Amino acid sequence: MTNGATTHPTGGSAWPDKQVYTMAVICIVVGLAVGYLFRASQSPTAVAQPAANVRPAAPGGMGAHMPSLEEMKKMADKKAEPLLAKLKSDPNNGDLLIQVGKIYKSTHQFKDAAGYYDKALQADPKNVAIRTEMASCLYYNGDVDGAISQLQQSLRYDPTDANSLFNIGMIKWQGKQDTNGALAAWQELLRSNPQLSADRKATVQKLMTEAKMQGKS
Repeated sequence: MTNGATTHPTGGSAWPDKQVYTMAVICIVVGLAVGYLFRASQSPTAVAQPAANVRPAAPGGMGAHMPSLEEMKKMADKKAEPLLAKLKSDPNNGDLLIQVGKIYKSTHQFKDAAGYYDKALQADPKNVAIRTEMASCLYYNGDVDGAISQLQQSLRYDPTDANSLFNIGMIKWQGKQDTNGALAAWQELLRSNPQLSADRKATVQKLMTEAKMQGKS
């Protein structure tokens, strides 16, 4: 997934613009793979599949128009406009910052979304759920190490947080090709969260099996 990646001066991994755009296209088609284990509805490994020419199906089998990142940015700006107006008089309102962050994330403006989540976390650093959102935005914007760092910080506040452990596994596997690191995170997830439902456990176990097979190959 990181073939052709360049090394960021700060030590983080960054993808070229073309690859970031391709990843955004994949996200539109299959949904974000890095996110919440408890609301995942699709196979998290779908993001690893190549999709350079993927377009959503349209009635009659005709290819639908895939909005560009610029078009999605305009949609996000318009939707966020009333919230941004409120932020001018209340710039540290965590709820508003989170709402704006979600708008930009949903339109794949990951850098913008991460910025608003970061501001929200300055007011509420122990908000593990929002830190998870920020980590996924950093990851999809190409900052793999930054995403892992945010998730590790989440675990300092809540060492057993299932979503943080799940995402660390996904990012280490897909973003760092660190199979052992991914397996360790998922093993800890299962060990420290015995209350996980059977289908969530099955999801994690399936990922572990796939990671092991990929590691051998």
